[in-house]
Amino acid sequence: MKRTLCFILAFVLTLTLYGCGGADAVNVPDTNGDGKLTCTMEIRCDTLLDHLDAMTAEKAALVPQNGQLLAQTQVEFEAGDSVFDMFRRVLRQQKIHFEYTDAQIYGSVYIEGIGNLYEFDCGPQSGWMFSVNGVYPGLGCSGYTLADGDAIVFSYTCDLGADLGADYEE
Repeated sequence: MKRTLCFILAFVLTLTLYGCGGADAVNVPDTNGDGKLTCTMEIRCDTLLDHLDAMTAEKAALVPQNGQLLAQTQVEFEAGDSVFDMFRRVLRQQKIHFEYTDAQIYGSVYIEGIGNLYEFDCGPQSGWMFSVNGVYPGLGCSGYTLADGDAIVFSYTCDLGADLGADYEE
């Protein structure tokens, strides 16, 4: 009995001490060796330029002539940051309006609008999508962890991503 009690006590103590070590640090390699983790971010709505007639006059006036709400910008980030962490930080710094919903059912956030351009402003299949290094990852931006050198692009789609080269699958 005494031996079992000592074993249980040692086991509980080990778990307690192990658990006090904190969360494991996220290891994101510095791919270019400069000591910083960086990525680029860009926000595009150039698909709207061919569909201005499908929008209200007030919304069409918000679309920049070059279709860019944010030119490609290099951003530093911390290991473990998600695309959404970086997105929120950059847009707040740049004072660009955005809105999102916590889509708990998907375990992520859903970007509703950027620069006062919202989902459905250009029809029932329109809204915001993001890509990483030219690939649409098929998950929410808060569920995608950044890697050094990633190129993030938020793009407005008028056709569930088909106009961006992204396939939509039910």
